[in-house]
Amino acid sequence: MTAENRKIRWGVLGYARIARESLIPAMQRASNSGFYAIASREESKLAECRSRFNVPRTYRGYDELVRDPDVDAVYIPLPNSQHCKWTIKAAENGKHVLCEKPLALNVLEAREMIAACAANKVRLMEAFMYRYTDRTRKVLDVLRSNVLGEIKYIGSTFRFMLANPASIKLKPELGGGALYDVGCYPVNFIGMVLDEITKSGPGKSQLPESVTAESVWIGGVDMSFSALMKYSSGLIASVNCGLNSQKRIFSEIIGTKGALEIPDTFFDNAGVLALAAGEERRDIQVDQSDRYRLEVEDFADAILKNRAPHFSLAETIRNLEVMDKLFAVAK
Repeated sequence: MTAENRKIRWGVLGYARIARESLIPAMQRASNSGFYAIASREESKLAECRSRFNVPRTYRGYDELVRDPDVDAVYIPLPNSQHCKWTIKAAENGKHVLCEKPLALNVLEAREMIAACAANKVRLMEAFMYRYTDRTRKVLDVLRSNVLGEIKYIGSTFRFMLANPASIKLKPELGGGALYDVGCYPVNFIGMVLDEITKSGPGKSQLPESVTAESVWIGGVDMSFSALMKYSSGLIASVNCGLNSQKRIFSEIIGTKGALEIPDTFFDNAGVLALAAGEERRDIQVDQSDRYRLEVEDFADAILKNRAPHFSLAETIRNLEVMDKLFAVAK
C-alpha cells in the first residue's frame, strides 16, 4: 500500500475530554487516519468509546495498547506528569507519538523523550493545534509584509475560569497549573513571532536575556502567572495566563509602523485581525479552520512520507527552555 492511500492507525492513551471531544473526531475526519484503539483504566469509558466511536480495539492498560503491533501512532492526552513515561514506552514499541502540550515538565524530560524517539526511529510532535489555523497563517502574512516595521513589543494572554475543583489542572503531582496548561500557548506564540521576524528558523531565535515574573500559587500550583521578557534587540514580550478569571484569549504585536491585534489567538473560529498602520485602520478577515483535523493529517502525512511534521521539536525545546526560566524566577 502506498503512502497516498494508506491510513495511519491511531491508538489513544486515555479517554480524556480533549481526546473524545476533539482529537478522536479529528482522526475520523482525517483523510489519512483512522481511530483504531483506545486504552482506559475505566470500563465505563471504554464502553462509551465503543458506543460513540465504534473503535475496533479497547484496552484496560496503556501497556497493552502500545504493544499492539497494528497501532502505528499514539496520541497522548494524559496528565502532564505522565507524558515523558508514556512517550518513551510508546517509542520503545515502535509507535509514533503525538503528545499534548506541554510535551514535558521541563527541557531535560523533553530531551529524553526526543532521544528515545530518535533511537527508535519514530516521529514525535507536540500538539499545538493553533498552528494549523487560518488565523495563525494571517498573522504570519502580516509579519512577512513588514507593514508593522521593526517589532518592539509582543503581548499574549490565555486565561479562563476553572470551575472544577477536582480538575487535574489543580494537582501539582500531575503537572497542573496555569503556565503548563495555558501559558505554554502565549510562550509559543511569542517564539513563533520572534522566529519569523529574526528569520532564524523554527525554534532558533534567541532566548530572552532577562525575565521577571509574578504569580499566585494555591495548593501547590500557579493559578495566575504573568511575566515580562526582554530580548537583546530591545524587544519586550509579556505572557499572561490564569485559571482563576474570566476567559481572555488575546495577543498583540506592536512595531515602529503599525500594530496588529489578534483576538481568539489560539482558536479556529472565523473572525478578524485588527491592523493599525499610522492613522489607517483595517480588519483582516480570518476563515474558520479545522485545526485538529489538520494537525492529525500533517502528523500522519509526516509518518507516511518520512518527513518532519509542520511543528518542530526545536520549538518544543525552546518553549520549555523559556518556561523553565519563568518557573525559576517565579518560585
